[in-house]
Amino acid sequence: MGWNSYDYYDTTVNEQQVKANADYMAKHLKDAGWEYIVVDIQWYAKNAGSMREMYQYIPFGEVCMDEYGRLQPDPVRFPSAADAKGFGPLAAYIHGLGLKFGIHIMRGIPRAAAHQHLPVFGSDTTADRIANPSSICGWNPDMYGVRNHTPGAQEYYDSIISMYAAWGVDYIKCDDICNTNLYPQNQYSAAHEVEMLQRAIQKSGRSIVLSLSPGPALIEQAWHYKTYANMWRITDDFWDQWDLLRNMFDRCELWQTHVGKGSYPDCDMLPLGKLGKGFGKEWDTRFSKEEQITMMTLWCIFGSPLMIGTELTLLDEWTLWLLTRKEVLKLTHSSYVGSQVEKDGSHAVWSCQNVQNGEAYIAFFNFEDIQKEIVCRLADVELFADTDREWRTWRAKELWTEQEIQLDGDLLQDAVAAHGARLYRIFI
Repeated sequence: MGWNSYDYYDTTVNEQQVKANADYMAKHLKDAGWEYIVVDIQWYAKNAGSMREMYQYIPFGEVCMDEYGRLQPDPVRFPSAADAKGFGPLAAYIHGLGLKFGIHIMRGIPRAAAHQHLPVFGSDTTADRIANPSSICGWNPDMYGVRNHTPGAQEYYDSIISMYAAWGVDYIKCDDICNTNLYPQNQYSAAHEVEMLQRAIQKSGRSIVLSLSPGPALIEQAWHYKTYANMWRITDDFWDQWDLLRNMFDRCELWQTHVGKGSYPDCDMLPLGKLGKGFGKEWDTRFSKEEQITMMTLWCIFGSPLMIGTELTLLDEWTLWLLTRKEVLKLTHSSYVGSQVEKDGSHAVWSCQNVQNGEAYIAFFNFEDIQKEIVCRLADVELFADTDREWRTWRAKELWTEQEIQLDGDLLQDAVAAHGARLYRIFI
């Protein structure tokens, strides 16, 4: 559970803005379980965002590197990184608030390091020898992939991860690695680089979350993601459009059995509040309030990581309320297991159970453009199959409205708003 700079700042976030969001999280969100502050893409790029009307990523723009080709924060945007301090001072500030610090990286080695034949730290080779010029990202020009089974390749990844660990990084979001979609015949062409990252993190001695982007993740590679990473994106960039939210139900259905402690299919960021300033067109989320409740309910009952994409300091009271509903947020904990009960073109029903204490939940989702009555016979839900059915004593509480819902025998029935959701705690 955390905040990521991308949806609001794109490539332009700076140190002052990161600190302001961290301060807000510590004061208003930490108590509800939010803890990660993540600096997203191109923190190392000089003049990032200055040509946004033409390019998101300036073609072969200048980047900040050390003598070993390891990317460094741009000191213009991150002044505390000057004098080779990297993200150490910023991480220390965030740790001082009781929070955790994360960064976005692109897989591979900087093209500039390869072109300059810079040495690879901890080896006797150079960047050009481990770089694979045939392995590139289709949308970002900064990196070459790293060759497999090549002397110096693992040492390169060891060197950047040990540097991040020394800075105090707690979370790494690695991009162009979960689905290398430029190569349709081999969309997981960077699997070896995932393994290199995992080995490097283990060697570093620091506990670091490894998150893989972009999606959609490949279901046939689920075992590999679960073995070598903690999070993997099951969608491409998710934005505030109903058709994308509706599609997430299909993706969650596909991935529901792969959610487990330390291994989380990732539904991507929560595009709430104000968005897009770094894109040059700030807007308020296009999701209705009902759609926002649907998104939060699905992400939580499915068990996705939660990353807020807005500028936190501009949150209104309603969005802050949405993000601090502890009774809903706790469903993301690993002791809660969610599963789809039914889905058709107009609605879906999910169940969830705490496998330690038996707490039981049912969620209704309405896909239609008008209010819909949804009915679920609890006796037909696997979660309740072995329960002593003294239905007269059962009751339900809807967690968003805190309303008590009257059960008709074993029938749970309620009117759900257009594109809306209802989440019930079932008291047995």
